[in-house]
Amino acid sequence: MKKISLFILAAGLLTGCKIKIDKNDSSKLLFIEHVNPFIGTGGHGHTYPGATVPFGMLQVSPDNGVSSWDWCSGYHYSDSIVAGFSHLHLSGTGIGDLADILFMPINKKVDLKAQPTSRDLLAYKSTYSHSNETSIPGYYQVFLETPKINVELTASKRTAYHKYTFAKNDMQSVVVDLGFAINWDKSTKTGITIENDNTISGYRYSTGWAKNQKVFFVAQFSKSITGQELIADGKVIKGTTTSGEKVTSQLFFVNNKNNELFVKVALSSVSLANAKENLDTGNFESTKSETKTIWGNTLSKIEVETPIDSLKTMFYTAVYHAQLAPVTYSDKNGQFRREDDQIITATNYTAYSTLSLWDTFRAENPLLTLLAPDKSSDIVNSMLAYYETKKILPVWTLYGNETNTMTGYHSIPVILNAYKNGIKGFDAEKAYSAMKATMMQDERGLNLYKQYGYIPYDLLDESVTITLEYAYDDWCVAQMAKELGKNEDYDYFLKRSQAYRYLFDPITGFMRGKSKDGKTWNTPFDPKHSNHREHTDYTEGNAWQHSWFVPQNVDDFIALHGSNDIFVKRLEQLFTESSEITGDNVSADISGLIGQYAHGNEPSHHISYMFNHANEPWRTQYWVHYILDTQYNTTPNGLSGNEDCGQMSAWYVFSSMGLYPMNPASGEYEIGSPIFEKSTIHLQDGKTFVIQAENVSNKNFYIQSATLNGVVFNQTTISHQQLLQGGILYFVMGSEPNKKWGLTIKSVK
Repeated sequence: MKKISLFILAAGLLTGCKIKIDKNDSSKLLFIEHVNPFIGTGGHGHTYPGATVPFGMLQVSPDNGVSSWDWCSGYHYSDSIVAGFSHLHLSGTGIGDLADILFMPINKKVDLKAQPTSRDLLAYKSTYSHSNETSIPGYYQVFLETPKINVELTASKRTAYHKYTFAKNDMQSVVVDLGFAINWDKSTKTGITIENDNTISGYRYSTGWAKNQKVFFVAQFSKSITGQELIADGKVIKGTTTSGEKVTSQLFFVNNKNNELFVKVALSSVSLANAKENLDTGNFESTKSETKTIWGNTLSKIEVETPIDSLKTMFYTAVYHAQLAPVTYSDKNGQFRREDDQIITATNYTAYSTLSLWDTFRAENPLLTLLAPDKSSDIVNSMLAYYETKKILPVWTLYGNETNTMTGYHSIPVILNAYKNGIKGFDAEKAYSAMKATMMQDERGLNLYKQYGYIPYDLLDESVTITLEYAYDDWCVAQMAKELGKNEDYDYFLKRSQAYRYLFDPITGFMRGKSKDGKTWNTPFDPKHSNHREHTDYTEGNAWQHSWFVPQNVDDFIALHGSNDIFVKRLEQLFTESSEITGDNVSADISGLIGQYAHGNEPSHHISYMFNHANEPWRTQYWVHYILDTQYNTTPNGLSGNEDCGQMSAWYVFSSMGLYPMNPASGEYEIGSPIFEKSTIHLQDGKTFVIQAENVSNKNFYIQSATLNGVVFNQTTISHQQLLQGGILYFVMGSEPNKKWGLTIKSVK
């Protein structure tokens, strides 16, 4: 979206707002001007443009009706057809699900008895144009060209608000399609009831990525329902209630010379009664205004200063995307449903779901400890609640379901990072017990890992990636044990965390699959070879991309290579090698290539910061700047890979300020290359931490010198606790590297 259109829209919303806003709130609203939610809706970003609040339960957004990888969010910018507007969406994932409870306004009666097998057969679809489509944080608008209806959407934490403006004298009708599904999702049981002249309710049970998803809903309309047609599995049902595998309904409303129809929708995973309790009492305009204020306050937690508007757009859009997930899952009364159908009550915390932990443990979760520490403790408490299902911490939680998607148990580093960063709103002993129990059970290859000390390639696919990630999780358990004074456990898990040593091949410099005999490498070996998710030693990548995951002990990792010089030479080659990927089933997740470095997928995200530990931090500065400059832009194709629930954006937020949690559970940040003249982080206690970069420009990205609160700062790490104390980190930047800066890499506590 063009910046001027954003400004005009923001101004229009402010003048139309009937809620009094003080000058401070008004200034915070200006941050919304720099957010473009369409970034990432093209290419392989997989984001959605619809309306939500930070970490909101509902994400009301358009669905194109296509089941394909690039439509995992339900929407892709390349499309021009809309099937409707559903209430649950995923931000940037590589698997498609949700898109529950679809509403679509229409101006004529349509035949819903047919059960369409593709979007082309949908009777209620419409064309639209990006020229008449708007998205800002908390608000979405599109004009449906076929029925000539303008659709506007906004949301509170647990309620979605629709506004439909029909053409004069046109029929006013809404289709509610509970059988609508995309990608992996499939409805199994649905039902709808016309409760009274203005209210409908129902449910949708489905299976897919989330195997046991139950959604209850209630919807209130601003006008009386004058008629309805209910369809269950292709058959017209008389009366006011029906159920079936796929229930669809068309509702008709009185025109009464008023072209506007408003709808409020609330959901619950627990019950219809809870959905009704979740339904807010506000109206569309007041909610739109309140949601803008919420986003303004959220975005203003970091203020960046630069004369380059595109950098502001990329930054604040990244801050926006980084706070769409995880999503609120518990109802107003605290209740939520686990995958075993147990109803749990969250006491003194909000339960969250959509925990994309393989992605978000790297930077998204550490970022939340800065921007939303209360959410961080709630996330830990949510994971502990899910732990009770099988006595295993979450891997990837979707709508309360464990999907076991991806490798490792990265709820473990999230817990450690929260604890080390001073977030104590959870039971640390209980958390530690869950961490230890998770790494001592036998599922997902842990039996092999415990037996051999690594995962043999001839016994389990993706053995290298799994081994390296379990080693890191072990290190995290060890550090938590140390924090709690459990010395025997510390020694045990610290020793296990050296499992990466088994797989390092000093001849090639790569991590390689090793046989159960403890001696034989997997051959033939091609470090550029990729085979997606089967018959491979690496997850969604190759040896080039997966041989660097030892963030817990980079110094030992360098020693395995033989010297700093050898390590640097190999690491530099990662970025300068040809970008050819070999194999007949190459992973589509390998994207954003710089040499063999793949910024479009998370395993690469920490790698550019490893030069710091080999006494060549100027190379970190060069490559971080290069990634910032080439892998993000302000177009719909502005992300080089899946957004993955905030991780791709969190990398940008941290790195553009000059920091990054290379070891995301360490409580420390590596120094990179700031691109802003000034970044001000507003901390919860009223303090600020300021990062200034004198002379910074697109050419001046090398650090010449630095001070912290006026004292010479010559190191490449800074701790989270130092940030929380407030202060000023001041860099002087230049166009040539100062190869002597930062050679003292030990952190000052």
